[in-house]
Amino acid sequence: KLGIIGLPGAGKSTIFRALTSGSPSATQNVGGRFEVATAVVDVPDLRLTRLSALIQPKKTTHARVTYADIAGMGAGAVEKGGLGGAILNYLTGLDGFLHVVRAFASDLVPDPEGSVKPARDLAALDAEMMLSDLVVVEGRLARLREGLGKGAFKSDKAEAEAELALFERFHTTLSAEQPLRVLELSPEQEKDLRGYGFLSLKPTLVLLNTDDETPELNLDYPVPRSRVTSLRGKLEAELAELSGDDLATFMDLYQVEALGLDRVIRLSYELLGLLSFFTVGDDEVRAWTLRRGATALEAADTVHSDLAKGFIRAEILDVEEFIELGGLTEARQAGRLRQEGKTYLVRDGEVVHIKFNI
Repeated sequence: KLGIIGLPGAGKSTIFRALTSGSPSATQNVGGRFEVATAVVDVPDLRLTRLSALIQPKKTTHARVTYADIAGMGAGAVEKGGLGGAILNYLTGLDGFLHVVRAFASDLVPDPEGSVKPARDLAALDAEMMLSDLVVVEGRLARLREGLGKGAFKSDKAEAEAELALFERFHTTLSAEQPLRVLELSPEQEKDLRGYGFLSLKPTLVLLNTDDETPELNLDYPVPRSRVTSLRGKLEAELAELSGDDLATFMDLYQVEALGLDRVIRLSYELLGLLSFFTVGDDEVRAWTLRRGATALEAADTVHSDLAKGFIRAEILDVEEFIELGGLTEARQAGRLRQEGKTYLVRDGEVVHIKFNI
């Protein structure tokens, strides 16, 4: 689930339309000042299409991603009363951000700041998110220091002191106007920190919303767990409404090799550390989303908890070889299915068949 954020005039709604065209959307008010539009879209995957053509199942199911267009996170939001608990809780549940930055000029829609400066706008919203994090950090530091001073952490004093040291690092980093993403944290630390809603800790894909005059634009942004890409938002939104020959004609006319949705999904997956694996059967061929570094047991649990409970082994084969051999039966007869145990690390693009017994 990815949140689309950006300053007013950046074209967030246009990007949202480009990425979610044809998918039902819903809008909700969060915390009184923030409007959030959400839509769930299928992840385009040619490998899944080829698998489905081979197996011809009753149903083909894509992996899915939820996009949330978040309005109201402009500059000065924190100083005007803070983001508030409701929106922070919502943002905490997101896996990352698509930060839309304006990189186009328009007489019809003038830039609110009077000029188009992507680096300035990127820094402005980054500063807003870091300020929100700083408020949280200072509040937690005050409680930790007070508690330790009064001896309130008798049974877990060492844990409280470790947390104090960590939050002091956070305070130093944020005070130096650096997002928390620059810090190296253990998976356990990141898990423990989820409840704080740190915005500058989330992986971020910066989308430079360009036009036909400057279709590609580079921006120096050397922040860990971040990526930068360009997207012709207005054109992509128009292309998203086409199909068939019309779509092919216009893509050729504007020299668009692949729709922006495909590229954004791929970059998002890389940034968030995700992969796709596949399950096949006469009833359904399906793509599943899994974090990189996850085991065969975790893949089994992703499909169904019963498969994890009764896990015996996983039969694994790369999707390209699977298609070349002609299917699961053919792969088994050829002796090409690898037998793997619970701790096997699943790789992107593998067909996974779970053997289990309950």
